[in-house]
Amino acid sequence: MSEFLQGKIVAITGAGGGIGRAVALAAVAEGARVVVADIGVGLAGEDPKSEVAEALVAEIENAGGEAVAVGESVTTLDGGEKIIGTGMERWGRIDGVVAIAGILRERMLFNMAEDEWDAVIETHLKGHFTVFRAASAIMRKQEGGGSLVAFTSGAFAGSVAQANYAAAKGGIVSLVRSAAAGLNRYGITANAVAPVARTRMSANVPMDLAEMGDPEDVAPLVVYLLSDQAKHVTGQVYTSVGSKIAVWNQPREVRAVYADGRWTPEQIATRLDSTVGQERMPLLDQLEAYRKAAEAKAADEATKGS
Repeated sequence: MSEFLQGKIVAITGAGGGIGRAVALAAVAEGARVVVADIGVGLAGEDPKSEVAEALVAEIENAGGEAVAVGESVTTLDGGEKIIGTGMERWGRIDGVVAIAGILRERMLFNMAEDEWDAVIETHLKGHFTVFRAASAIMRKQEGGGSLVAFTSGAFAGSVAQANYAAAKGGIVSLVRSAAAGLNRYGITANAVAPVARTRMSANVPMDLAEMGDPEDVAPLVVYLLSDQAKHVTGQVYTSVGSKIAVWNQPREVRAVYADGRWTPEQIATRLDSTVGQERMPLLDQLEAYRKAAEAKAADEATKGS
């Protein structure tokens, strides 16, 4: 190994399994000491327990690495502070935070219950805020700053039956861009990774994915973003899937049109389509393609059966 993270202290939420586990093991292999934060909940956030975090710490220590387990929830400021504080108490600093903890509660928007919305927003979006807030307060005062690595999803561009999840992941992207802008002068970077990997969460994606990788494929990008070699990289969203890494565009206005004075609805109806127009949602095109493929398959099966 190249020891990209030699001497660094990194806190990882959701580190007990899946991508979090892969990131923790990769960070330790590259010289980091790791705070393994995971309460080991079920996919919908039920049955919290800390055994998964403790088991990974034992595995790391048996292999000669250094790690500490934390069984705190990311959904409160107190929990976030305890996660970061554990690293500070053990090693005296915090160099990186990777926020991966998440749950799913899938439902169509018109059927979604309030608690299904709140739980997902709280775990994903607030769960990033709590640890990022605690860590950035320390990083801004320490030599070398630090790195914040968020986990979003391509679902932030829209999702059929995951409005809560998509909204949380979109909020995470905006949080990262805000953190990058506000913390840059303190030497703190903030970036987001949108992984596509075989995990228990990806198994619940409501439609087929064109590309798929493994958790271990995502870890090297996270290690890089935590390293000193990525000090110039901030405010970015990267897709990581298999052997592919891609960067998402930064939001900006595409086209504009002006009225002579205040617009009227009639003027907008007459001019908007021919001037500003729309930006087509790729998701709508994908859904249309899936629909046509399903219809073609059904027609073919009907033909064979007749």
